[in-house]
Amino acid sequence: MIVITGGTGKLGSQVVEQLLRRVPAEEVGVSVREPGRASALAERGVRVRRGDFADPDSLADAFEGATQVLVVSTDATGETALRHHIAAIDAARDAGAKRVLYTSHQASADDSLFAPMPDHAATERHLAAAGTAFTALRNGFYAATVPLLLGPARETGELVAPADGPVSWTAHADLAEAAAVILAAEGRFDGPTPPLTAPVALDLGDVAGLLGELTGRTIRRVVADDDEWVAGLTGHGVPADQAAMLLGMFRAARRGEFAATGPDLEELLGRPATPLRAILG
Repeated sequence: MIVITGGTGKLGSQVVEQLLRRVPAEEVGVSVREPGRASALAERGVRVRRGDFADPDSLADAFEGATQVLVVSTDATGETALRHHIAAIDAARDAGAKRVLYTSHQASADDSLFAPMPDHAATERHLAAAGTAFTALRNGFYAATVPLLLGPARETGELVAPADGPVSWTAHADLAEAAAVILAAEGRFDGPTPPLTAPVALDLGDVAGLLGELTGRTIRRVVADDDEWVAGLTGHGVPADQAAMLLGMFRAARRGEFAATGPDLEELLGRPATPLRAILG
């Protein structure tokens, strides 16, 4: 039994779909906070059980009989994220899983300037010490973030954001398929994987050029002052801590934290990675 947490989420649901192409449905389980949302999976023969990282007692039943558990990282940050990840890892181990997998990040590091990255690093340390075989999926930065960074660029002709750096923007669909490949070929990666990324890294100047090609108009990259940009966000109702975290993403990018690329994702997929053009188009 392979159990996927967050089986109805943006990444987890795609992992499940890819896994079902490779193993029988009766060998797949999902751990979800709201089982009713996974009724379609249950009808296809997938085992659906309630599991909530914030309710560790629920995870024992969700992970019962699992040989592998994929822990999909939460959207929380800081102590909450680490507490949730530890609860899931420990529950998977206690349920007898032979391998625990975790969706980490290519830039996982204690000294990262982007708040989620130290969380990933701390989770990886706990995973390594948990006493089971493990795989930390060092996923590239989700390309779905890019449309959120564009703002009104298509309408105004200006992509306004703080100074950044190259990022190997990687599609959710590609990372989900890679996770399914790894789950179906148990033990293919032991420990942290190499960076699972698109083959090229693009900064927002490159993105502006790409957007210009797609729209047929000139999109100018405008570098905003950090403080002014944060003030603009908070002035539009974004909480100050969230605005500061978003700025950290740009600061980390210009330090080169997300610039790594590698061939491993495409080798797992057996095909080219999805280009950012396809996601923006």
